[in-house]
Amino acid sequence: MLVFWQSCLNQLKKELTPQQFKAWITPLSAVEYDEKSMVLKINAPSRIKADACARQFGERLHTLAHEYWGHPVQVVFVVSAKGHPKPSPLTSLNTSTSSITSSTSSVAPFAQYPASNNASTANPVPSITPTIEAQSKMDEANALAFKQSNLEEELSFNSLVTGKANQLAKMIAYEVVEQPGRKYNPFFIYGGVGVGKTHLMHAIGNAVLEHSPSKKVRYLFANTYVSEIVKAYQNNKFDEFKTYYQNLDMLLIDDIQFFGDGKKEGTQFAFFELFESLIRDNKQIIITSDRYPKALEGIQERLRSRFESGISIEIEPPELEMRVGILLKKADQEGIALSESVAFFIAKLLRANVRELEGALRKVIAYSRFHKQEITVDSTKSALKDLLNNNQDQISIESIQKVVADYYKISLVDMYSKKRPKNIAFPRQIAMYLVKELTQKSLPEIGASFGGRDHTTVLHAVRKINEDKRVDTKLNHELHLLEQILKG
Repeated sequence: MLVFWQSCLNQLKKELTPQQFKAWITPLSAVEYDEKSMVLKINAPSRIKADACARQFGERLHTLAHEYWGHPVQVVFVVSAKGHPKPSPLTSLNTSTSSITSSTSSVAPFAQYPASNNASTANPVPSITPTIEAQSKMDEANALAFKQSNLEEELSFNSLVTGKANQLAKMIAYEVVEQPGRKYNPFFIYGGVGVGKTHLMHAIGNAVLEHSPSKKVRYLFANTYVSEIVKAYQNNKFDEFKTYYQNLDMLLIDDIQFFGDGKKEGTQFAFFELFESLIRDNKQIIITSDRYPKALEGIQERLRSRFESGISIEIEPPELEMRVGILLKKADQEGIALSESVAFFIAKLLRANVRELEGALRKVIAYSRFHKQEITVDSTKSALKDLLNNNQDQISIESIQKVVADYYKISLVDMYSKKRPKNIAFPRQIAMYLVKELTQKSLPEIGASFGGRDHTTVLHAVRKINEDKRVDTKLNHELHLLEQILKG
């Protein structure tokens, strides 16, 4: 067992980033391997972690166990009874639609999370659903908690498609659910319109209430908070307003950038006091914004500083594979048969955000139903012909090169030249990155348009800008600005 586990540990360290390995694998421990039933049990510190690991890593561990023992092995993630000592260290990985039952073993009582060997889902998403027994106990008080929270229950981890764009943010979200108020507080999520910030925020709130219905959770838009403050002052109920918010266990506030609209000094002062009170009492705060804290305009410096005191994570526009996964999942929810070829066609056409993807899919479905025909690539082209025409007239390599050259005050000729000074090479890399993001051109095509450069040069530029923008707020802001200029 220990030899097997050590080999798994060594392999997984190669396959995962240090952050992923530490967050997901380190907390797990080996329970037992029953040679007769061929069942491998892996202990997790919590139900949330067990379910998440079963879905994300179970398939990989199933494969490693099969290779080690020479026959299929059932992998089951378990959570030991409270207070029972953990067995010896272990690790694991998988994908599955995990069911939840209760059982006993020679070690202790466990809740079990089977890990199947079905890897048909491209982006498996952990399910944070309660047990059957827990569901039966979901009484009126629980339902009232959800209603008062203002959360949308359908926006869960289970309905969230995962990809490179939101993988880190979702990993942090699970950590927040496990230790609300004590780890990553505040949790600041930023990114463009329609990339899934609000969905992730709701998923966290829903998961917390599912496991702790007595928790006081409140979701609201920043503008709603402003309106409530105004009403509280007008009705001489500001003390009641303060007491209500200070008694929350979790505050989820969306689009915080609107606090800077019109220099709402009174609102910002009230929110600063609330922020300090909640953080002091280990109450969780989650904030979304369209930009990094330092880039927020009209926001008091002390507030921006507080926003950065926890953890700030960007959710980027979804990559191609993630966009395809979103379309296929949405079609499945609508009961529509959507082929991968159609999903890829729509995903390549729309790159910016999830809302545009879902809007295009609704249009394709409506067109198909109206004409009473199957959804094909040709029918999709007909349904989205206006969008196709707009895209063709919109962004080209030449327009990107010109806009970037003008912005960074270099000659357009420098985009094709072999010159390598930083003041020329860096804007050229940005232009390559934007062409890759905003057009459907291949890497060789992009290289050819930049003075006949090799596709590996383009790939290096794209990767460099992707890495730089994660830590450089100024660059991130410039990229957003350039995209807005190009999209008109």
